[in-house]
Amino acid sequence: MTEHEFLTARRFEEQRPQLKAVAYRMLGSLAEAEDAVQETWLKLARSGSDDIGNLGGWLTTVVGRVCLDMLRSRWLRREEPLELRLPDPVVSREDTGDPEQQALIADSVGLALLVVLDALNPAERLAFVLHDMFGMAFEEIAPIVDRTPAAARKLASRARLRVRGAAPEPDPDPAAQRRVVDAFLVAARGGDLNALLAVLDPDVVLRADSGAALPGGLKVVRGATSVAGQAATFRRMATLTTSRPVLVNGLAGLVNTADGDLVSVMSFTVSGNRIVAIDILADPDRLARLDLPAEEL
Repeated sequence: MTEHEFLTARRFEEQRPQLKAVAYRMLGSLAEAEDAVQETWLKLARSGSDDIGNLGGWLTTVVGRVCLDMLRSRWLRREEPLELRLPDPVVSREDTGDPEQQALIADSVGLALLVVLDALNPAERLAFVLHDMFGMAFEEIAPIVDRTPAAARKLASRARLRVRGAAPEPDPDPAAQRRVVDAFLVAARGGDLNALLAVLDPDVVLRADSGAALPGGLKVVRGATSVAGQAATFRRMATLTTSRPVLVNGLAGLVNTADGDLVSVMSFTVSGNRIVAIDILADPDRLARLDLPAEEL
């Protein structure tokens, strides 16, 4: 490797956490995000990097284009408006110091928000992610989506309206989030319906993804009464598994194990001191591919 190639590789690695964060928000898949970052590196390696003035901006633009192509391909393959699966969770310790993990979970991009982003068309998602989450100007976004800056602004505006209506803002205090989740666990273990209702928002949404190979696939339950009606399931889960507190996409979550085996990852979106969303990944195949902190197993 020449000195120039070494410097290029080093500068790319400095940008990698940011690029993976962009790609993850665009794709909702950790494996696909890694693929997009790798494709971006290959494009950089093939380019004349001496002519790139703002490397960070250039790389963000390239990874955006790569992700847009991947999203468009995904949409063409869809038979339904939405894929019936949860996005990949990012699980970390509550005291995480890993910069790449911090970049992935910054700004509380919870699973509930990623589910909403999955409902956007590819161009809307790119405009919203790059502008609202990463501060890119519409003049820079426009060429990526083959639109004018004004049209790119409209894409982001439409996406913003859908996100605001469907993804409540999580409470900012992690300790307060954890207190609500702890209260949920106590109520679940006791099978206390009233206590469950007390911690659930009236419009709470529960999504449980058991995988396409298992009966039911993605199950969605809406409303506090219906979710609390799962009390028997919650109690069985709470009594048969060991639950450890973690962060899931920066929000209060749980890793649940039974006899040392990982059985589910739960994420809680808490807003106004009540749970507004519960997302449960219980797909054995996807759980096996998660990169969890070692002490959580």
